[in-house]
Amino acid sequence: MNRILIIDDDKELCSLLSVRIQAEGFQLEAANDGETGLELASSGVHSLVILDVMLPGMGGMEVLKVLRSTSNIPVVMLTARGDDVDRIIGLELGADDYLPKPFNPRELLARIRAVLRRLDERRVGSDRMSAGDITIDVAVREAWIGKSRIQLTTIEFEMLEAFVKNAGRTLTRDFLTDVAMGRSLGLFDRSVDVHVSNLRKKLNSDSGIERIKTVRGTGYMLAPRLTEEKDRL
Repeated sequence: MNRILIIDDDKELCSLLSVRIQAEGFQLEAANDGETGLELASSGVHSLVILDVMLPGMGGMEVLKVLRSTSNIPVVMLTARGDDVDRIIGLELGADDYLPKPFNPRELLARIRAVLRRLDERRVGSDRMSAGDITIDVAVREAWIGKSRIQLTTIEFEMLEAFVKNAGRTLTRDFLTDVAMGRSLGLFDRSVDVHVSNLRKKLNSDSGIERIKTVRGTGYMLAPRLTEEKDRL
């Protein structure tokens, strides 16, 4: 049974979600402050974290930043409706998805299932694939540039897998949102662009080479450096 951790100081909300989420076959544990939540999230016993931005003491963004330095556990952020700044910052720090408050518990359950379903699919079998000097292993969810391993969040790995499978092809923002986040692209949804930007920075960090190119008005394309071309230079 998957164990879900919610970090939110709204005890009434935590109680409500506990009933709804456990009725769907999950176990739910709650923490009402950032320090306690971070300690529990770092324990390695949970499958996913639901993290509120507004927390007393140690705020949600700080919790996420510290957590991402040691763990790739999926994180769904809860943000104030209409606060695009919080959503973008959360995604840049490594959140997998976000949900504005107030929200329908059914929508939260759908987000949780989408993230966990992708994780379950990756645990079956062992499969490595490459594009240029980029290699990924979809079973253990690891990625390398040459011999250097790169740390990716759940969404970043899903996107990189799509790019590697379709290297040299333009992938639309709608396609990337569907394949990596398990939902449709909203009218003013910038989350896919933030995730692509984060992934691009990690892929470019070794030498500054731009591996993910923007195709204006369409989407993005992986144009990896070919190892044999590098050797000829």
